[in-house]
Amino acid sequence: MQSENGIHTIDTGFHRPRFDAAYLLVENDRGAFIDCGTNHSVPRMLDALDRAGLQPEQVDWLILTHVHLDHAGGAGELMAKLPNAKLVVHPRGARHMIDPSKLWAGASAVYGEAVMERDYGRLRPVPAERVVEAEDGYVVEFTGRPLMCLDTPGHARHHNAVWDPHSRCCFTGDTFGLSYRDLDTEAGPFILPTTSPVQFDPDALHASIERLRALQPQAMYPTHFGRIEDVERLARDLHEQIDAMVVIALACDEHPDRHRALVDAFGELYARRAARHGWTGGRDLLLELLDVDIELNAQGLEVWLDRLKRDR
Repeated sequence: MQSENGIHTIDTGFHRPRFDAAYLLVENDRGAFIDCGTNHSVPRMLDALDRAGLQPEQVDWLILTHVHLDHAGGAGELMAKLPNAKLVVHPRGARHMIDPSKLWAGASAVYGEAVMERDYGRLRPVPAERVVEAEDGYVVEFTGRPLMCLDTPGHARHHNAVWDPHSRCCFTGDTFGLSYRDLDTEAGPFILPTTSPVQFDPDALHASIERLRALQPQAMYPTHFGRIEDVERLARDLHEQIDAMVVIALACDEHPDRHRALVDAFGELYARRAARHGWTGGRDLLLELLDVDIELNAQGLEVWLDRLKRDR
């Protein structure tokens, strides 16, 4: 757990080390979490508090960038441990925190109950009176350190990024892509976009990335994983790859095994770009590190393709 400008990076323990992050902000002996991982992450969140010298009752806020379970699945359990905290969430996601039954049912239909219990734990509701719906521009008043919620769709329609003027940094959820420290080279961080299986929108994602870039932040804090700088170059890389992924998806649409074609083509795209970035770990290791993300990106583009056809 590192600290800069009172920002502590927490490895939630989801999937593998340094894969999924949450953040703790400390200011004037008060705490605010941004994202929280799964139920299994709650001990890590409380340990981060302890290491920062805070007690659970000193936490004022849990701010969710979006309600995908790897970032918000543990919200109910964590809130039960934080007696004075309010939960801040995009209006489209609030109902799923108050009554997570539909969120659970939808994910269970895909992954199965056993996998859901293993990976996330049973979802616990958050009392409605403790939930704050953050419209675009909503400011969380955090002990003299305002945190602004910015509606940033593209990965998901229920997505807020969090702008911290004090540090001139942005907590980007999944809007500003994935950047694993395992893939850093002498050229800096490697980055790629992340879609979601149901709500990917390339035009909206381009616009959201530009909105965050225009803030001229010193650094971004994506949920996958940790602080990244060189924001201008990373934004260009994301724009290029979103366009490339759309081109690939359209080319693969009529393939008899569309999903396999997308997985293979995305793997080739990221391997080619990683090699150009100076990655020397080899193609096999790269594809192993990105296997979950390539699979989800393929699913996200398939849903997008099908939606295009329905909307014609």
